[in-house]
Amino acid sequence: MLGIYPFAAIVGQERMKRALLLNAVNPRIGGVLVRGERGTAKSTAARALAALLPDVEVVADCRFGCDPRQPTQWCTECHENASANGPLPGIMRPTSFIDLPVSATEDRVVGTLDIEQAIQHGERHFEPGVLAAANRGLLYIDEVNLLDDHVVDLLLDSAAMGINVVEREGISFSHPARFILVGTMNPEEGDLRPQLLDRFALAVDIRGLGHSADRVAIMERILEFESDATAFGEKWLPEVHAISIEIMRAREIVDAVTYSRPDLETIATLTTSLRVDGHRADLVILRAARAHAALRARTAISDRDILLAAQLALPHRIKKDPFDSTGLEFEELENRLEQARSDVQGAASAERPPEERETSKPKKKRGRKHAAARARRT
Repeated sequence: MLGIYPFAAIVGQERMKRALLLNAVNPRIGGVLVRGERGTAKSTAARALAALLPDVEVVADCRFGCDPRQPTQWCTECHENASANGPLPGIMRPTSFIDLPVSATEDRVVGTLDIEQAIQHGERHFEPGVLAAANRGLLYIDEVNLLDDHVVDLLLDSAAMGINVVEREGISFSHPARFILVGTMNPEEGDLRPQLLDRFALAVDIRGLGHSADRVAIMERILEFESDATAFGEKWLPEVHAISIEIMRAREIVDAVTYSRPDLETIATLTTSLRVDGHRADLVILRAARAHAALRARTAISDRDILLAAQLALPHRIKKDPFDSTGLEFEELENRLEQARSDVQGAASAERPPEERETSKPKKKRGRKHAAARARRT
């Protein structure tokens, strides 16, 4: 950790850091794509995130890092070992960081089955690929827009399903492939096809910071890091440790974070008003909102959680005019969310019987004394 630039020391880029942290809390969100010009800390942030992630418990001697507490998600080898030898022991290991090269092929990503070994000796031999190494870790793809589209499809499928299945000539092998997917790219070098862009759950567009004070802070911190990386890491260690603890606690409660039917209706009304195709965005907003609530140690989502999640899940899915270069502004999204919530509440009120609507009306003020008392209490 001390040899990597600390996550907490990154200046600005709050939206990018929020998207990364939400995926760290719940990798099932489906990854994040960071688009930005050169020198905006995209790669630095991805490596820094992996460094602050807590250690994970894995099955001892498992090539795929299976979770000993989740037998339903074990690889083929762990299932066979458990059947033959009983309970599998677990060990702790650091969260892995896997950097996928742009030249990666399909076999390099998913792994390979040795058909010749199977035919001649009747033995199944599987050579793990990148997905096996990335399980329960962070898979980083720099210049994802330059990667072969078919390979990107495979990665996104695995990130969504959490499993990698390889089949050759009637022989199959499966292993878990649950990882935090982080892709970065420079739009000046070409964009992703819309179909692939939509598969990334969250997307963030970043630029260099515009305030001179921020740019000075960046220079000072980088020079200090280059001068003595160990001392710089120790200086930021308390803040990095605090973020790591927040992630661990959020992971423990994220599945218990509650939401209401009106919350779902608000999300659906919001995406409908923006003419978002498909239903992936609705699910992403809900998962990201629950992760944000868990990160803030809350057990129920709020409109603020939905808003911040929508800010990350919708801009790259909004239909734009050919000459529209601007994304969805935060104020516009906030107004649409308020309108969506108002529409949901109005519809719910209209469905209630007349006598209930009468009793639900706000009571009139009861005089200055009562108003003053309420003001003091608030």
